[in-house]
Amino acid sequence: MSGFMDKVKSLQKGKESLLVKSVYDEAIELSGGETQKLILARALYRDAPIIILDEPTAALDPIAEFEIYSRFNEMVSTKTAFYISHRLSSCRFCDEIAVFHKGRIVQKGNHEELLENEDGKYYELWNSQAVYYNDEASSCF
Repeated sequence: MSGFMDKVKSLQKGKESLLVKSVYDEAIELSGGETQKLILARALYRDAPIIILDEPTAALDPIAEFEIYSRFNEMVSTKTAFYISHRLSSCRFCDEIAVFHKGRIVQKGNHEELLENEDGKYYELWNSQAVYYNDEASSCF
């Protein structure tokens, strides 16, 4: 579900491959995005009732990031999931968003509700980040 299995299948030793080069000379090196996919896979495998993801797609390319977002609800299923991100475009799929400012929650709601308040912090942050999104990319989420 995290997208890491494609990497595993491409490895000569598959799931028996060693991953830490500083420990094993014959180990492979994972890219930052591959490492994030592995960590996400481990969190999902654990099957805990609560999952906390802090910037889980920061090292992924936009296509891999979109794949994670489009499957996120399926991945977390009935778990309680906390998704922490500074990139507001990645929060659009969340049921509830808590907006923090100076260590305090200043707003709560879903993406659409938060954007309705033009005086709110979410609206301010969304519009300051919106220059980095184009209409096509942000409508995917």
